[in-house]
Amino acid sequence: MLARIRVLRTGPGRPRTKPDSVAADKGYSNGPCRAYLRRRGIRHTIPEKTDSRSARLRKGSRGGRPPGFDEERYKKRNTVERAINRLKQYRAVATRYDKRGYVFLGTATSAALLIWLRS
Repeated sequence: MLARIRVLRTGPGRPRTKPDSVAADKGYSNGPCRAYLRRRGIRHTIPEKTDSRSARLRKGSRGGRPPGFDEERYKKRNTVERAINRLKQYRAVATRYDKRGYVFLGTATSAALLIWLRS
């Protein structure tokens, strides 16, 4: 999903393809996800799973440092979660009847447009 990001610039130039930061839930707390973000130079706010934390502590000094976590930044993730929940009120988006990705993108875009127009 991160490879599809395109943020248009206000002036001339190509669109940005790298976000400033990423906030994710514990499902993305694994090593490969964190390594990918680190490799691309993207700051991340991902809470550490309790089993990963206990395994790291069990290793002692070989377990490494705990990953950084900003609670205030993580709380802002709630806005995005609520937006996704509003999108899922539309049955076609929630169940994903569309088989093709571009058709589903159109369905999700039209649902977002309806939400925006009604607000």
